[in-house]
Amino acid sequence: MYKKAPIVLIIFRLILAPTILGLTYFLRDEARTAVLILMYLGLVSDIFDGIIARHLNVSSPALRRFDSQTDMLFWLSIGVSSWLLHPDLIANNKIAVITILFMEVMCYVVSLLKFKKETCTHAFLSKLWGITLLIAFTSLIGFGYAGLPFAMAIAVGLIAHLDRILITLILPTWTHDIPSAYHAYLIRKGIAFKRNKLFN
Repeated sequence: MYKKAPIVLIIFRLILAPTILGLTYFLRDEARTAVLILMYLGLVSDIFDGIIARHLNVSSPALRRFDSQTDMLFWLSIGVSSWLLHPDLIANNKIAVITILFMEVMCYVVSLLKFKKETCTHAFLSKLWGITLLIAFTSLIGFGYAGLPFAMAIAVGLIAHLDRILITLILPTWTHDIPSAYHAYLIRKGIAFKRNKLFN
C-alpha cells in the first residue's frame, strides 16, 4: 500500500489546481491565505513524490510523465489565481508572462515533434525555477508586490526553458529525469554519470 504514496501525492497536487482556482474565483481577496497554504502544500508534495518513488524503486516513466504534467497544471493554476487577484500587476508584466508561456509551449512542441512525447526532464534549473516561482507568487499573492521576486522568476524561467529545449534537441531518444543539457550530451555520447538520488 505504501508504494502508492507517490501517485497519491501527485493526485493530491492535481486536485489542488482546480481547488485553488475555485477558491480564488469565488472568494477573491479572502482566498489569499488559503491559496498560499495550498501552494506550499503542493510544493511539499512535489518534493516528496519523487524522493519516495526513487526510494521505493517505483519511479517509472509513466509516473514521471504524470508528475510533470501535474506540475504544469498546478503552477498554471497559481498563475491564473495571481491574475485574478492582481490583473493590473500581471498586465504590467504581460510581455514577460507571454514570453514564459511561449517558451513553455515551445518545450512541448519541440519534444512532440522529435519524440512524439511531451517533455519530462525534471532538470535542476527547472527545480530552481520552481523555487523562484514560489517566492514570486508568495510576494504577489500575499503582499501584492511583483518587483524583484517576479523579475527573478522570469529570468530563471527563461534560462530553465532554454535548458529544457536543449536537452530535448541533444537527447538521441526520449527519456525522463535529465539534470541538464550537459547531462543530455553525456547520454548522447554514451558517457555514464552519477545521478543524485535525492533530486534526480
